[in-house]
Amino acid sequence: MTASFAAVAICDGWLDGSLTASVADDSSIQGTLLCIVVSILMVPAQLELGRLARAKEIRIFAPVAIAASILFASSWYWMPFIEMSPAICLFLLSAFCLAGLLVYQYVCCGTSGVLANCGASWFSVFYLGALSGFVVALRIDFGLWPMLMSVFAVKSSDIGAYAGGKLFGRHKFAPKISPGKTWEGMGGAAAAAMIVSILFATGFGIMSWRLAAIFGCGAAFIGQMGDLAESMMKRDAQQKDSAKSVPGFGGILDIIDSPLATAPFAYLFFLLTVGRRIC
Repeated sequence: MTASFAAVAICDGWLDGSLTASVADDSSIQGTLLCIVVSILMVPAQLELGRLARAKEIRIFAPVAIAASILFASSWYWMPFIEMSPAICLFLLSAFCLAGLLVYQYVCCGTSGVLANCGASWFSVFYLGALSGFVVALRIDFGLWPMLMSVFAVKSSDIGAYAGGKLFGRHKFAPKISPGKTWEGMGGAAAAAMIVSILFATGFGIMSWRLAAIFGCGAAFIGQMGDLAESMMKRDAQQKDSAKSVPGFGGILDIIDSPLATAPFAYLFFLLTVGRRIC
């Protein structure tokens, strides 16, 4: 799946000219294919989160939540086409989203469970849509390779955590949430993410290897926190997986939980250390 995602991202870079020597300085066409893929993923992810909410007798209003999530996830792509401050765009989008949720609540449920339903729906929009927007933002603002560096670092940390935990795991990391996670697994996650980050950074001239090592360590830790956050939701709903659509993993949420949590950290890290677009 990671290889397929990389192939789509590289194809996206080839289509918009990011992989050629003469890159067109036109940010409005950068990341089109990636933006489409991320937007499509919002549909099953929202449905899976709605399934977890129903286990607690809470409704996530899928039509509004999916539409709002797609708009938030793709906001870095479409905002340059609007002659308006990005901050104003996001505030207006948030306001219309909240209004839509309240109208949907009134039509479908009346006054029953207003805070629970609208609160859960708004959480789902922010959790999936806003965090996914940073993945698209990494691609548009910093380029193809930094975005892939972020995704590969955090997904390799998942592999490192599993391997480290299976081979050496003794000391529980968060037994109340995920009994299988260990500090040894966290060490494996950090090691794997640091190696992958250094390879990307030195291979594509993104940053120094020292900064890449720091990035990898931070991405591993935050990625594991993102995994634990989704585990809390599943444990509260008494569900092992968010769905059974992906054999061996569970659902889409079980795959994208760590990249979602890491994306804002990655964007801020690149902003502070790189501060310019890298193709």
